[in-house]
Amino acid sequence: METSVQTAADERTGGCLCGKVRYRVTRDPRVHYCHCDMCRRATGSAFAVLGWVPAASLTWLGGRPAYRRSSPIARRSFCRACGTPLTLCYDTARNEIALHVGTFDNPEGLEPHYNYGSSQRLGWVCCGIDLPHRDTQQRW
Repeated sequence: METSVQTAADERTGGCLCGKVRYRVTRDPRVHYCHCDMCRRATGSAFAVLGWVPAASLTWLGGRPAYRRSSPIARRSFCRACGTPLTLCYDTARNEIALHVGTFDNPEGLEPHYNYGSSQRLGWVCCGIDLPHRDTQQRW
């Protein structure tokens, strides 16, 4: 049986714009673009870039974020001081949490591997167009 050994190279840190909320993750995120309407509105951008990690691998350092319910199935966190969006978590998958890739201190190596919510992708968005596409599931 193979076991994975966690190394310091797996550790990544990040936080909000003002620095009051900081985090550390000890697993490399599974990264994708999300084109769904909820992510667009939550970020104020044409799409979100999310990195999923096991919730147990996330540690808040210092300040903690505020949470809000963004839909009947999900909640999002943000810095209450500066408003930076930080996480997304689905009620049915509490063992995983997505961090907004732009909040990592060093996001350079966190390249998306697929598109999610592709049926809602804005026609002029060309980032990741050659990556695999998945559609959202109707959840409510």
